[in-house]
Amino acid sequence: MQNSTSTIIALFVAAVLLFVVPLVTLTERNDNVVQENVKLIVEEFVTDIKNTGKLTMAKYQNFQNRLSATGNEYNIEMEIQYLDENPGKKLEQSNYTKIGENVYYSEYTSQILDKLNNSTNKTIVLKEGDLVYVGVTNQNSTAAQTLKSSFLSFSNEGEYVISADSSGMVNVNGTGTN
Repeated sequence: MQNSTSTIIALFVAAVLLFVVPLVTLTERNDNVVQENVKLIVEEFVTDIKNTGKLTMAKYQNFQNRLSATGNEYNIEMEIQYLDENPGKKLEQSNYTKIGENVYYSEYTSQILDKLNNSTNKTIVLKEGDLVYVGVTNQNSTAAQTLKSSFLSFSNEGEYVISADSSGMVNVNGTGTN
């Protein structure tokens, strides 16, 4: 009787080692590949904004589509810090000095999306010196998280496996109107 019990336990352990461990490893590797892709997508999006000085609804929707193609749901956070140059300047021919400091004011995701939706050409035009930040985190459980939680009996609540962020300063003045 004891021999059959240990045989059953040995078969169960062997099944776990042969099937479950490789499956978990494979899904974790998939999460790593998706993480790298998401990081690249976010960096390309921010670089495009920095180099053109524009954020359009078409660019944002393309960004969302590329993210959703990874098979996960994402929370996208954006911030644009607009450079508000102090208008109090003393101009003398080609020599000027600024009075005070430059100040940034921020707009966040909901304000940015409202501005994109309500502008006539669905474009936000930025100027040189403005700052852009985009952050992305997954909202759903990945396959690796689900497998780990079911086999190891723990919760992944609030744990984000896939996240990326990028920021930078706008290099050129966008053309057009807001």
